[in-house]
Amino acid sequence: MAEINPRRAFLKGMLVSLSLLPATASARQRYSTPLTTNRLRPPGAVSEEHFVGNCIRCGRCVEVCPYRCIRPLDLRAGVNAGTPMIDVEQIPCYLCMKCVDVCPTGALRKVSQEQTRMGVAVVDIYSCVSWQEKILCRTCYSVCPFMDRAIKLEQFKPVIDERFCTGCGLCTHACPISQEAGSGKAINIEPIYARTFALPETEVSARTGDI
Repeated sequence: MAEINPRRAFLKGMLVSLSLLPATASARQRYSTPLTTNRLRPPGAVSEEHFVGNCIRCGRCVEVCPYRCIRPLDLRAGVNAGTPMIDVEQIPCYLCMKCVDVCPTGALRKVSQEQTRMGVAVVDIYSCVSWQEKILCRTCYSVCPFMDRAIKLEQFKPVIDERFCTGCGLCTHACPISQEAGSGKAINIEPIYARTFALPETEVSARTGDI
């Protein structure tokens, strides 16, 4: 029996998925960025307005990740289907940097650990038990790969220094406090380096003409 090539199977699956994408999907569904709190692009990703065009959905970053934190988006993501995403609440990025070495198009630039900017950590002081002075918790500080630079303790409370935070999400994943209704942790990663939603010019013209 012939051995199945995993990359070929992946690409075939994505082509089938894209062919099934509903033609009536809304413009926002088809073009909006999938990035949101704790849902980020891998290290080295170019700005979101260029990422979808640069990424060829080859799946190499997904295959090479030893921690399986990079997952391709499914067909519900519209034009973003097949592009890589990391949900740091599920599995954070351990900054092994293997993905940036295998990207063939430059959608993931070859950056170092220190240069990585997937997002920035934000502490919810109303949920953080250290800030609320309920117990002494150093979890986020202890797991940070840039301890005393990206996360510092000031009067035993975690404080983020945006200059050094990579947005890897190790702090979010380790945080023991989960907010209600699945709205994150006491420390979350915001993809502040991505552009906000904007319709392509052709879509804007088409929608204007319909009015």
